[in-house]
Amino acid sequence: MATAVSITMFLFLAFRSAVAQNVAESKVKEFHVGVILDLGTTVGKVARTSISIAVEDFYALHPNYTTRLVLHVRDSMSDDVQAATEVNDLLENYNIQAIIGPQKSSQAVFVSALGNKYHVPIISFTATSTSLSSRGLTYFVRATANDSAQVNSIASIIKTYGWKEVVLIYVDNDYGRGIIPHLVDVLEGIDAHVPYRSAIDQLATSEQITQELYKLITMQTRVFVVHMSSSLGSLFFTKAKEIGMMSKGFVWIITDGLAHLIDSLNPSVKEAMNGALGVECYVPKSKELENFTARWYLRSRNDHPNDPTLTLSIFGLWSYDTIWAVAQAAEKTKVIGTKFQRPPALKNSTSLETLENSRNGVAVLKAILQSKFKGLSGYFDLSDGELQVSMFQITNVVGKSHRVIGFWNAKNGISQELDQRKSNTTHWSTKHDLNIVIWPGETTKVPRGWEIPTNGKKLQVGIIIGGGYPKYIDADEDSLTGVVKASGLAIDVFEEAVKRLPYALPYEYIVFNTTENVSSSYDDFVNQVYLKNYDIAVGDVTIRYNRSLYVDFTLPYTESGIAMVVPAKESINKNTWIFLKPLSPGMWFGTIILFIYTGIVIWLLEFLGNNKNVHGPIPRQIATVIYFSLFEEKEKMKRLISRMVLVIWLFFLLVLKSSYTASLTSMLTVQQLHPTVTNVEELLKTGECVGYARGSYIKGLLEELGFDTSKIKPYESTEAYHSALSRGSENGGVAAVVDEIPYLKLFLAEHCKGYTMVGPIYKAAGFGYALQKGSPIIGDISQAILNITGGDTIIQIEKKWVGDQNNCQNVGTISGTGTLTFDSFAGPIIATGVASTTSLAIALIIYLCKKKQVEPEKGDSDQIFAQEENKDGETIPS
Repeated sequence: MATAVSITMFLFLAFRSAVAQNVAESKVKEFHVGVILDLGTTVGKVARTSISIAVEDFYALHPNYTTRLVLHVRDSMSDDVQAATEVNDLLENYNIQAIIGPQKSSQAVFVSALGNKYHVPIISFTATSTSLSSRGLTYFVRATANDSAQVNSIASIIKTYGWKEVVLIYVDNDYGRGIIPHLVDVLEGIDAHVPYRSAIDQLATSEQITQELYKLITMQTRVFVVHMSSSLGSLFFTKAKEIGMMSKGFVWIITDGLAHLIDSLNPSVKEAMNGALGVECYVPKSKELENFTARWYLRSRNDHPNDPTLTLSIFGLWSYDTIWAVAQAAEKTKVIGTKFQRPPALKNSTSLETLENSRNGVAVLKAILQSKFKGLSGYFDLSDGELQVSMFQITNVVGKSHRVIGFWNAKNGISQELDQRKSNTTHWSTKHDLNIVIWPGETTKVPRGWEIPTNGKKLQVGIIIGGGYPKYIDADEDSLTGVVKASGLAIDVFEEAVKRLPYALPYEYIVFNTTENVSSSYDDFVNQVYLKNYDIAVGDVTIRYNRSLYVDFTLPYTESGIAMVVPAKESINKNTWIFLKPLSPGMWFGTIILFIYTGIVIWLLEFLGNNKNVHGPIPRQIATVIYFSLFEEKEKMKRLISRMVLVIWLFFLLVLKSSYTASLTSMLTVQQLHPTVTNVEELLKTGECVGYARGSYIKGLLEELGFDTSKIKPYESTEAYHSALSRGSENGGVAAVVDEIPYLKLFLAEHCKGYTMVGPIYKAAGFGYALQKGSPIIGDISQAILNITGGDTIIQIEKKWVGDQNNCQNVGTISGTGTLTFDSFAGPIIATGVASTTSLAIALIIYLCKKKQVEPEKGDSDQIFAQEENKDGETIPS
């Protein structure tokens, strides 16, 4: 046995030695790869260390592979021309099968064009600009997240906190400009507007940045999204801190390009960025990542001894995974191409036009695009020509570091915890689904996202005059100072609302005069807000659908609806049959039926009780029924249950009698107001003329209702209304005036006698203030208006301008005629009917029970009589 084992081991060692000798004899194939980095930058240094470790790790794990990557690292020195020169050198003098890099998006644009032309795959793990696409550049592969992938996460943060305006700040190059259209589109999708875009030159000086920051601080918006490189971002936030823009009330959101490098920034820069939010690609934790991180820091100290603060970032992980993807592709294709050669006649030429295409480019590109594996950065998939990233983490810069406050992905939206099982219907969050944020100024209170500008510009408040209702709004302009003094109900409500805001809101009035052109003036007035000539339009402006398409309205501050005012006739009722009017026909009919029913029930109750008073001829019984319905007399009525029914019935008659007497007295003695017209249909049938306020949309409404244009007359004041109504339609006036209820109440307050209001005949939203779409103050002003209209303040304001409406009986809509209806006495009627019916049912049950008891007793007596007859043999007469 021992001999057999020894022979087996000897054969195994001999076979292994032979295999090793064969591998050594067969030369390992070299796969040349160019690496273009900005070696003087943080990203370049981090990537170079990661790349060298990646090559070692890959071939340590795959010692049997017959290909080896040969890297040719070049420094582009952060210059686009230098990057192109290095690529030219690699293409001309080396057998380059692929190029990793370059680092900047602007460099990648030109280099990718070369790769596309000569069929050399270009794989960049840092070029994130959306202007680079594998669709237009077939040989370009993005081993990093596209900038547009993060825009939904940024928009979700803005939606979460309810901010309506955002200023975009970006570096003015391909990298900075590429994300802007995507970001603007997604912000518009959540109804957030971009009032200003700030483009910062990539070579901007401190003075230029400071000048731009001072421009930003004079604006109303306080929410900023910053998209720039780490070097420019460091200078930008340092200056923002110096001029006080990293204080309470400001919101800063930085994109992933800068957020990924926060740990590598200078401590003073991180301190200046305190309170900012960042969006980063999420990297899942793993043991492999922990092991690599430890080895990376050891290697980095040797590679960069003069930069001990260098920190591993996600760009280092992406560069590591990129090397593995290229190494796998090299082994899969197993190609060795000849160097790029020029024709002999053009050997000394330096033109790239003379280079031949790579014969292996298609195979190498296909192998790279098929790379799918679990890398250090997560699942590494380049099948679509770029790395697919679906998970982002949201960070908050605090102190000299940053902490994760939440996560975002397309499926679940924003959440505090990383829970893949959570599934929402939409990725737009409307709640604060993030952990507590330390905002600029070291506060946890969420900034409202806007402030009153500090440049002295006041809120431009447009006020409309000349509309014919000065008690609602009027203004006088001082000819010397130009200061506008406004007054009226609309002004008082607005000024009171401003006082109740939790912040100061300086404003100034600007007059919009409609005296010269009243026609469609209110639409023109509201349009001034849309044109941004006014920040807000204050006045008796009706909230209408067509206006809401281009402006936003506050909540209404007046009663809504459209009604009409008509002359009222005063008269005293002297009709012969007036005694019938206190009760409606239905009430008369119901009372008579109940009268007869109650009499019949009492008669039946007494009949079942063997009351001799209910027997006799039919006329006598009918008289008894009537008598029982009116009187309660013990001699006539024997049963207690009958008296109970009669008491309830007489109580109903007492209530009815009192109400009838009061109503009849009022009709005979009090003067009654009767409208000459009770509805719009009467006006249409008789062809009467109607009036409306000149320039109002009421004219269009009346035309829709069917009024002829010649029958619609415009008027400009309440006095004109009074004059027209006094003349009547036959004498050149009108039979009714149709207008909004607030105006009609004002008219009736001034002309209390002789008119009354009918309606509302049409719905309307009331008066409100118009603001620009997305105005950040609309919510606060609406809340203040709601506070005013829900308390005593609005009553006092209306008393001041409209008067005490309780002193005029005509103010308000027409009420009922005063006739008593069946519904007014539903309770007593039901009680009487139920009592009568229940009593009758009980009496019938008692009667039937007694009858059943009497019949058996009668049967027993007959049997006894029969026995006696049989016994004596005699017949007993009955």
